[in-house]
Amino acid sequence: MTSQLDPWAALLIGLLGAGHCIAMCGGVAAAFSMAVPREQRRLQWLYLLSYNAGRILSYALAGALVGGVFAGLADISLGKQGLTWLRLLAGVMMILLGLYLARWWFGLLELERLGNHLWRHLKPLAGRFVPFRHPLAALPFGMVWGWLPCGLVYSALTWSAVSGGMGQGALVMALFGLGTLPTLLALGGLAEGLRHWLNHPGFRRFSGILLIFYGLFTVTQVLPVLY
Repeated sequence: MTSQLDPWAALLIGLLGAGHCIAMCGGVAAAFSMAVPREQRRLQWLYLLSYNAGRILSYALAGALVGGVFAGLADISLGKQGLTWLRLLAGVMMILLGLYLARWWFGLLELERLGNHLWRHLKPLAGRFVPFRHPLAALPFGMVWGWLPCGLVYSALTWSAVSGGMGQGALVMALFGLGTLPTLLALGGLAEGLRHWLNHPGFRRFSGILLIFYGLFTVTQVLPVLY
């Protein structure tokens, strides 16, 4: 039952992580707006969709990689018990993410700082695609920004790790990306009125509590199997 919920867990993380997305990606939205040619601002929605398609593609690639690697390790050495422990980790990560989103605990910032080592080398690549000459130029720009260090992404990747393979891992992260889409569209100016509501403290606390309960549900499903 729990394995069937894995992709939807990632979708839930994307949907409910709106407040964090607004804080993390505000700079990206500003850079994106400046990269769209002034004479093509009426086509901004095409640029925005292209950027988000690239971002979600990067998430799917990361999910395929993580899902494939851990499925291979399970076949070679970890076995089902190892994947069960990983599922426990995924549940714990969701609880920690819930605490983070509700602003009750900020430990995930340390995890994001670890990702900065890779991001330091990737970020300059994004500059090669701006200013945009046409909407498709925003696609590789989005693919680079898809690797921005983010606790939401790392939490979703733990569900890819227990998904069972490359295809399922890619599906998990693609659904996560779709879950973040409303927030990123709001940041891009296509749903301006949505931004304030998504970043409201009440919504953040509601999102955090919901993720904590989902994480606790996962942990309670896994513990009897381990012990």
